[in-house]
Amino acid sequence: MSISKITCVIVDDEPMALNLVENYVQKTPFLELKNKCNSAIEALSFIQENPVDLLFLDIQMPDLTGIEFSKMLPKNTRVIFTTAFDQYALESFKVEALDYLLKPFDYAEFLSAANKANNWFSLTKRNEQQTKQTNEKEFLFVKSEYKQLRIKLADVLYFEGLKDYIKIWLKNNPKPILTLKSLKALEEELPSTDFMRVHRSFIVSLKNIEVIERSQIVINNQRITVSEQYKPQFLAYIQNNSFNT
Repeated sequence: MSISKITCVIVDDEPMALNLVENYVQKTPFLELKNKCNSAIEALSFIQENPVDLLFLDIQMPDLTGIEFSKMLPKNTRVIFTTAFDQYALESFKVEALDYLLKPFDYAEFLSAANKANNWFSLTKRNEQQTKQTNEKEFLFVKSEYKQLRIKLADVLYFEGLKDYIKIWLKNNPKPILTLKSLKALEEELPSTDFMRVHRSFIVSLKNIEVIERSQIVINNQRITVSEQYKPQFLAYIQNNSFNT
């Protein structure tokens, strides 16, 4: 799966290197060159006004090195380093570069690195689309007593796992709906913004939490313990949604 063209900028203080990579970019159908810059300072000024997907970035440059510059980039801008020095490979790994091209490199090596970038952006885009589709989900169909029941997610208080079965506890419904499904499989179908697994046997509706007391959640007078395995994720959610004075 390929996305629309990957926008890119070339950054190198050597004119011959700039021209070579420009030639390689123009040969590559899924790359779109937006600019070529002879310093990181110039590139920084450009991408602040013109965000791009990818930088082909030299490392040893005056004023600001490629490694230093890469730490200033927006989260979604990725880097492929192009350098004549192999001692920076570890540092490039630490800044999560997509690849490391050692000069002199030919088009086959360049294309291999560009394909890594294409695969990375394609996978990221696909994951974003899947997450968006999941988070926009408003209901589930569940099989119970030979029927397919349409369950509105807004009505769900929590899911309780019982081996191969799940109890679905709903608002204004004293009896749960019982369906044959694993809690793990269900977790993958639920919007992560609205539901969270807090225990081996429980997934809760975050919007319906009434009280949090020590390591317990209260929903509809039911106390559900947050187990140690899931506590870090739950505490992070609480922290991100707390009003601090």
